[in-house]
Amino acid sequence: MNIWFYSIISVLIVSLISFSGVLTLAIKKEKLKNFLIYFVSFSAGALLGDVFIHLLPEAVEEYNQSISLIFIFVLVGILTSFVLEKIIFWRHCHLPITKNHIHNFAWMNLWGDFFHNFIDGLTIAASYLLNIQAGIATTLAVIFHEIPQEIGDLGVLLHGGFKIKKALFINFLTALSAVFGTIVGLFLNTKIDHLTLFLVPFAAGNFIYIASSDLIPELHKETKIKKGFIQIITFILGVGVMYGLLLLD
Repeated sequence: MNIWFYSIISVLIVSLISFSGVLTLAIKKEKLKNFLIYFVSFSAGALLGDVFIHLLPEAVEEYNQSISLIFIFVLVGILTSFVLEKIIFWRHCHLPITKNHIHNFAWMNLWGDFFHNFIDGLTIAASYLLNIQAGIATTLAVIFHEIPQEIGDLGVLLHGGFKIKKALFINFLTALSAVFGTIVGLFLNTKIDHLTLFLVPFAAGNFIYIASSDLIPELHKETKIKKGFIQIITFILGVGVMYGLLLLD
């Protein structure tokens, strides 16, 4: 019951992050872009930190006789994310709309977010099934990468013709698919033995894909030395936060 409680509370908090998109309306685009790029680098560090400090070490410790399977499932997670992106044109937009950054597929973006948030829910459930510490770490990692994503998503919806209230409401509805993902993950755990042997590496693969194919390439668009140096620092801080959570053990 503790696992259900922590998981549902965590995923509800993650779902509420969808309203962070209002920052798109309250802050000038240039200032928002300058702020978000460092949040993206922090998020990349947090995601990879969660993978290599919490998820994979816990999975290897739990199933040390199945290490090869663990890394196969990591690859399955990476491949699944790649296929989803190809089929649904799933794209995490971490920067606000500009003349050179326009998205035309608002409905497609919503479908992509629906599946993405569902996988986030599965990830949070799998992490709490390992232990509370891993669950908290994964929840924070998801929150860190959801904030810039949701800000970008609201911009996509507004550009696609949605009114502000409708865009916020529909974006929140798609965010609730994370709750559904968590419930599915926790329910399946009661029916399938050793479900975390698959779910945890799968979640790790998903995080690796997001950080390496989406977040980090976006960071490389910045070529100024000073800003690049700050990105490196915030990336390390993201990893550091994940390492600091080990103290909760």
